[in-house]
Amino acid sequence: MPAQQYLFDVALIGGGIIGSATAYHLLQQEPQLSVCVIEPDPGYELASALRSSGGCRVQFTSAENIAMSLYSIDFIRNFEHTMATAQHPAPVDWVEGGYLFVVPPEDTKNLERNARFQQSQGCMLDLLSPVELKDRFPAMYVDDLGAGVHTPQDGWCDPYGLLWGFRRKAIELGAQYIADRVVAADHDAIKAKSVTLSTGQVIRAASFVNATGAWSGDVARLFNMSLPIAPVRRFEHYFTPGSHVGTLPYVKDTARLAFRSEGQGYSGGLVDGDVPRGYNFEVDHHNFEDVVWPAVAHRFPAFEAARCHRSWAGLYEVNELDGNPVIGAWNSRLPNLYTVAGFSGHGMMHAPAAGRGIAELIVHGRFQTIDLSRLGYER
Repeated sequence: MPAQQYLFDVALIGGGIIGSATAYHLLQQEPQLSVCVIEPDPGYELASALRSSGGCRVQFTSAENIAMSLYSIDFIRNFEHTMATAQHPAPVDWVEGGYLFVVPPEDTKNLERNARFQQSQGCMLDLLSPVELKDRFPAMYVDDLGAGVHTPQDGWCDPYGLLWGFRRKAIELGAQYIADRVVAADHDAIKAKSVTLSTGQVIRAASFVNATGAWSGDVARLFNMSLPIAPVRRFEHYFTPGSHVGTLPYVKDTARLAFRSEGQGYSGGLVDGDVPRGYNFEVDHHNFEDVVWPAVAHRFPAFEAARCHRSWAGLYEVNELDGNPVIGAWNSRLPNLYTVAGFSGHGMMHAPAAGRGIAELIVHGRFQTIDLSRLGYER
C-alpha cells in the first residue's frame, strides 16, 4: 500500500519556539499559505527553550544580533496583548530586570568598544566603573573587576508561555501541527522534494525549513547537508543565598557565569563549552557545588552559604563555526531548503525576529526588515 502523501506550501521541521514563531510569521504575512509543522515531542518535554532561563538581551557585538534583540524584546514585551487567541490568553510574564555584563581589567577596553557600538545601534546602557558597580549593586565584590555594562531595558520571560503562545496563534491562523518525526528526505540535485515520517507518511512541500535546534545537524544530514551544529548539555539551578542579596539583573561574566533573580531566589549556571557533544539530559548534581557555587560566591559573598533547591539539564544548539545562528536558504545547493538554527543559547530571545526573517525569505524572496544575509549558510 503506497504511503499517504500531503502537499503543503511550507513544511516546518521542528515545532519548538523557532518553528512555531516561523509558522506564525509565515501565516501573518501570507494567510493563504498551507503550512505544516512536524514536531516529534508535542509536549515539549526535551525542548531547549523550556529548559532555559528565558533571558533577552541586547549586549551583542554584531549588528544583526542586536537588531534581532531589539525587535524581539519589543515583541515579547507586547506579546500578551497581540498574541492572545480567541480561546487562550498569551501571558509570558515579562520582567524588565536588566542585564549586567562584568569584566576583569584586561577586558575593559573591549567592553567599552562593544558598549559604544551597541549605543550606536540604538541600545540603552550604562557603562559602570567598579565604584559605580558597587554603588548600584552593594552585594557585589568588585575589587577584581575593570568595568560593567548594565542594560536596564533587557530582561526575561516565561519560555513556556512564549512557545505555547506562538504555537496556539499559528494554529489559529491555519498551521497544521503533525506529531511525528522526520526520518528521511527526498531531493534531487537542485530541490528538496519531500520528507518521510516515522509513520510512513510522506510530506511534500514547495519549501522546507529546518528548525530543529539541537537536532538540526542530524536533520540536515537527511538532505546531505553538512551543518556544524551540535547539542551541548548545560545545567540550570535554582538556589538561595545565606543572607540578603536583593534583586539582581541577569549577571554575566567572561567565564560564562550567568544567573538572575527568580522569585525569592536565583536561577542560573555556568556553561562549560568543552563538554562532550551529544543528547545528554542527565543531571550532574555536583555541578552546582563544584562549579557554580564557587563562582557565584566569589562575585556575591552572601552566596557563601547558598543552598541549591533544584537542578535540571537542557541542550544548547551550538554552531561550532562561530556561535551565531544559520538563518537562510541553502542557495548553493537546495534553495528551497531553509535553516534557522544554531543560536548557541540565544534561540528563545531571537525567535520572533528569526521567524520573521525566514518568513520574509519564503514569502517575499528577500529579507525586508533586518538584513540577515551575513548569517546565511554559505558563510
